[in-house]
Amino acid sequence: MEIKIVAIEKPEPINFILGQSHFIKTVEDIHEAVVQTNAQIRFGLGFCESSGEALVRWTGNDEAMIELARKNAFELSCGHSFILFLDNGFPVNVLNAIKNVSEVCRIFCATANPVQVIVAETEQGRGILGVIDGIRSKGIENAAGQEWRKNFLRKIGYKL
Repeated sequence: MEIKIVAIEKPEPINFILGQSHFIKTVEDIHEAVVQTNAQIRFGLGFCESSGEALVRWTGNDEAMIELARKNAFELSCGHSFILFLDNGFPVNVLNAIKNVSEVCRIFCATANPVQVIVAETEQGRGILGVIDGIRSKGIENAAGQEWRKNFLRKIGYKL
């Protein structure tokens, strides 16, 4: 077995969700989940088929997001993994809908941070072991940090 690190390549402000599912039906079901949750989100989805032709299956409604999804999914090439890139929306807007798609087994991350995916490769194929999402912690939040966090969430409309 060989361990590899695959960096997700994307523009800095773009969010994505990386997960694992179990069937090519995932492609259409995630597409429907996204547009039914928030029709304003621009997105692209790449899904790594794990048998048959073993293609990267894809969908979306934005060419730039679709290209990111196809490119990163192929770079990962991990069976039954999917990567959903989002513009004009955030993972929090669609995450529960994605988790409720019957084929979805797990979510590895939902972020705009730089991400490295830890991949195991054997003679059979590849699988995701985990992710490194963002940077290492620099300290512990103090009272001023708590106040900033609470104010920030209210400023952007996530809390009342």
